[in-house]
Amino acid sequence: MTDLADSIESMEQLASGWRDLVLDRDAGADVRDLPGIAVRWADSRFLFWNCVALTEIEAGPQLLRQRLSQAVDIMRSKQRPGFLWVFEDLLDEQARAGLPQAAAGAGLVHAFPATGMAGDLLPIPEPQHPELTFTRVRTDEQLLAYADLNSSAYGFPVAHGRAGLVGSALWKSGVYAYLGVREGIPVACAATIEAAGRLFVVLVATHPDWERRGYGEAVTRKALHEGGRATGLTRATLHATLAGGPVYRRIGFVPNSPIHFYSLAS
Repeated sequence: MTDLADSIESMEQLASGWRDLVLDRDAGADVRDLPGIAVRWADSRFLFWNCVALTEIEAGPQLLRQRLSQAVDIMRSKQRPGFLWVFEDLLDEQARAGLPQAAAGAGLVHAFPATGMAGDLLPIPEPQHPELTFTRVRTDEQLLAYADLNSSAYGFPVAHGRAGLVGSALWKSGVYAYLGVREGIPVACAATIEAAGRLFVVLVATHPDWERRGYGEAVTRKALHEGGRATGLTRATLHATLAGGPVYRRIGFVPNSPIHFYSLAS
């Protein structure tokens, strides 16, 4: 278990950052803050914009079961599927030990793990990569490329990735979104957005054909460098997949709470 304050920060960054991103997709999105639960749900085909997160601090087993049941009810009321985020270190010791059983009993299946990460690492030097140029997303065509890279990296249908991003004004102005371009072709992408006094890293992706070349790290550094320079912020946060964790450690991020993503059982 890590420092509780770091885990709380990680959860609050999700609640803050996802609120803006979800409302950008749908101004009428469900962004309620309920007791112990944050709803950030756009009912989008892009599943990451459909989110419920547990926010209770040091919840015990009984309260965990109650919140899981409430979260499932919310998810079942929606038209499209999404994910429940559980920050493991926000639970007390007994609740953490019983989480798999409690989640299964509520009708949830474990989708994938992640890790909250943060660091007082800004500013960072402007990055360079011998095979890449960096382009900020400013046009619909560039945003389309960004969406398609995420679809390829995360295994979403192309139409679903595009539903999550195409047409956004925020992603072309308020988000510091960058493409890593190799010989005229976008091969990786990363973005940062200001969230509650932090620079929040979102939707980092590398096309599967171009992995393990340092592209993801380079474009993430670019998004951090430009976002930090524009905002003056010094602390950055993110939620890392298993594959992304080592990359972010090299940049200077430190892991905090393990995160579990759950979806509804069939």
